[in-house]
Amino acid sequence: MSQAQLKTTEATVTFTLPTLPYDKAALEPHISAKTFDFHYGKHHKAYVDKANELVKGTPLEGKPLEVAVVESRKQGVGPLFNNIGQIYNHNLFWLSMAPNGGGAAPSPLAEKINEAFGSFDAFKEQFVAAGVGQFGSGWVWLVSSKGKLEIVKTANAESPLTDGKTPLLVCDVWEHAYYLDYQNRRADFLKVFVEKLANWKFAVQNYKKDAEMTGSCGTSCGCG
Repeated sequence: MSQAQLKTTEATVTFTLPTLPYDKAALEPHISAKTFDFHYGKHHKAYVDKANELVKGTPLEGKPLEVAVVESRKQGVGPLFNNIGQIYNHNLFWLSMAPNGGGAAPSPLAEKINEAFGSFDAFKEQFVAAGVGQFGSGWVWLVSSKGKLEIVKTANAESPLTDGKTPLLVCDVWEHAYYLDYQNRRADFLKVFVEKLANWKFAVQNYKKDAEMTGSCGTSCGCG
């Protein structure tokens, strides 16, 4: 999945901090500009800086981000993978949200969600439950695996990408993602993510790319 929608401002290092696809106040009142100051401006930037420090002189220096995620994970969970993985996860998290987002998923995802979870309401309940059920820090994902949708939760910097699955949307459930705005009310944050922020246009784009690559779209996908 390409992350070309996130523009970068530096080209001399392996990893860059992308420009946000919207103003840091654009998701208010759901996520505050102050949260973006810390989450994007400090946490995400710190992962980029540390990954660039650690990758120097390794075979992964200069590699595309997705390749670096997969290859660093093969070396085991450690500082290099953790920082690279967190860059990838955060890049997708920003793109997984949009001003005036949320609402019902459009076709062809609507049909696939109904097929996988029974209904859109059931999907929302299961997505929130998975995020709440992720003990400690982590992420909750909507993914496509050979055209079939799944909800996956991962700990720390882990990603479904390393299992060969295609992320469609992701919500960050590390506390720094929501604590300034929601304190310990993770469930409320997850509900707002699905109902008010989810970027279904981005999710559809990712689903269609996966369907085209795997040949799993069928006649009703509209990928062509």
